[in-house]
Amino acid sequence: MDTTISVIGHTALDHLFDVTHFPSPNSSTPINDYHIYYGGGAANIAAGIARLGGKSQLISPVGGDFKGSDYCRHLESLGVDTNLMFPMEHEKTASAFIYTDEDHNQITYFYWGASKYFPELEAPNLDFVHLATADPVFNSLAAQRADFVSFDPGQDLVVYPQECLETILEHTDILFTNRHEIERLGQMTGCSREEIEEEIGVVVVTLDKEGSEIYRDGERIFIPAIQVLASDPTGAGDSHRAGFLLAYTMGYPLEVCGRVGSTTASFVVEKVGCQTNLPTWEQMQQRFNKYYTDFEL
Repeated sequence: MDTTISVIGHTALDHLFDVTHFPSPNSSTPINDYHIYYGGGAANIAAGIARLGGKSQLISPVGGDFKGSDYCRHLESLGVDTNLMFPMEHEKTASAFIYTDEDHNQITYFYWGASKYFPELEAPNLDFVHLATADPVFNSLAAQRADFVSFDPGQDLVVYPQECLETILEHTDILFTNRHEIERLGQMTGCSREEIEEEIGVVVVTLDKEGSEIYRDGERIFIPAIQVLASDPTGAGDSHRAGFLLAYTMGYPLEVCGRVGSTTASFVVEKVGCQTNLPTWEQMQQRFNKYYTDFEL
């Protein structure tokens, strides 16, 4: 529990829109409802780790509107270390505009705002870092300077130059992707999925509501998802990373780490907003022991 997990990436406000279907070009569709919540992939993960009782540090540029804001106070109240959050006084904090249809498909527009200043920051030397969606060059430098690297390129995978991507992968100890990203990663690097898995010690592929799969030393471990009544899928991946990484730093086997990640995510999808329903360790543990009876925390 003494390991501090540093998380690099976006701190953002999430503007979540519910629509029946996505419009075709040059047309419109009604918005059924919308909400504004705390978000940003890195901030979601750091908040999730802290809420579970772990030590997290958030490394992220933010706008001049952030310091003293409700969002800032929220992260600090959870215990997130915000000392390496860099205010850009003449910029706005990043914002995501996420549209979800009735089949839980999503389209996201992202305004980088203060996050575009990542290239101007000095990449720190870190013991244990999770690289969430952020500037590829900054993430590449941070990967080279860290003792242990967890990497989740997310939806921004397509903007990574091949050189940055290969550099990060060379230093990655745990890779997180979903089923679409692992295929795209192979196309971008010219490697098969098996070659990527062989190069990296641990590869975790999330399979939406079907669960996740962990690759380690030639072995594939399937982790079943906990089925709950989902209100909003946004933030499920981030909360899964938070639970997985905290359990990993606590020394649990990978099978348990995957189940902790799945259990943490099951809370988040029950409410709208990435940080609305983050569980404590005790809450997560109770649900874990109820559903995963072959493993006990």
